[in-house]
Amino acid sequence: MPGVVLVTGVMASGKSTVAQALAERLPRAAHVRGDLFRRMIVSGRQDYDGGPGGEGESQLRLRYRLSAATADTYAEAGFTAVVQDVVLGEELAAYVRLIRTRPLYVVVLAPDPETVAAREAGRGKTGYGAHWSVTELDRVLRAETPRVGLWLDTSELSVGETVEAIVAERERARVA
Repeated sequence: MPGVVLVTGVMASGKSTVAQALAERLPRAAHVRGDLFRRMIVSGRQDYDGGPGGEGESQLRLRYRLSAATADTYAEAGFTAVVQDVVLGEELAAYVRLIRTRPLYVVVLAPDPETVAAREAGRGKTGYGAHWSVTELDRVLRAETPRVGLWLDTSELSVGETVEAIVAERERARVA
């Protein structure tokens, strides 16, 4: 899978784990963690709260531009860039346009909300609460996100099975 692979989905859908496992499976790959660019902002950081406009949305789009540019740079150097971030709704089509590298693959992890809630409860960090609920973000995923790339219901899949499905179905994941 040369090029760029975007692994997206709601928080606690398994993006980090799957992206890391996919990158480890490939012969020459880099794992680009979108949230790292958010955390690089030391002062003045505003998290996106779902509302239109504002500083939070500007910083979210900055994060997307930075991760896309980083992915392109790794790909230019001969690595498969596996990008992992929450890119939902109309932002998914916009993100696809940011990536210059071809081929470009999009993988959307879409476990059911009950599975996401269980995974969220079992992890050390929390993504839900102040601005989002599992149900609300799942609605954005299923109702507002364009059906591009490979959508996988990973509710019953292990990490290994998910990576195998991505590799086996890579042509369905290819968007450009």
